[in-house]
Amino acid sequence: QVQLVESGGGLVQAGGSLTLSCAASGRTFSSYVMGWFRQAPGKEREFAAKISRGGSNTAYADSVKGRFTISRDNAKNTVYLRMNSLKPEDTAVYYCAAARGPYTVTDARSYDYWGQGTQVTVSS
Repeated sequence: QVQLVESGGGLVQAGGSLTLSCAASGRTFSSYVMGWFRQAPGKEREFAAKISRGGSNTAYADSVKGRFTISRDNAKNTVYLRMNSLKPEDTAVYYCAAARGPYTVTDARSYDYWGQGTQVTVSS
C-alpha cells in the first residue's frame, strides 16, 4: 500500500507557473505508474498526465500537452507536475494517483491509490 500527499497548489495569475509535488510513502514507489488528475467544480475528474515506472515514458491530455510536464524521482519517492502558461480553465483540485496496472491506463478507475488533492486557482 502507498500513501500519497500532494503539495504546491495555490493562486496564480494566467500565464504563470506552478510545480506540484506528490510524496509517496513506502518502499515500492518505483513499482507504480503515477498519474495526475484534476477535477473542476461541477465536473468529473479528468486525466492530466501519467508517467511510467522508470520515468522514461510520459503521456498528457490534449488540454495540457505542451504546457505541463510530469516527472518523477524514485529515489525521493516523489512525482512532480510542472505547469506552465496556466489558464483560468486549469483551475481545479489536482490529485496524484498510483496504479499497479499497466502504463496504458488513463481511466481514473484503474488507479489504486489517491492523494487528498491540492487546489490550483488561476485568475484571469
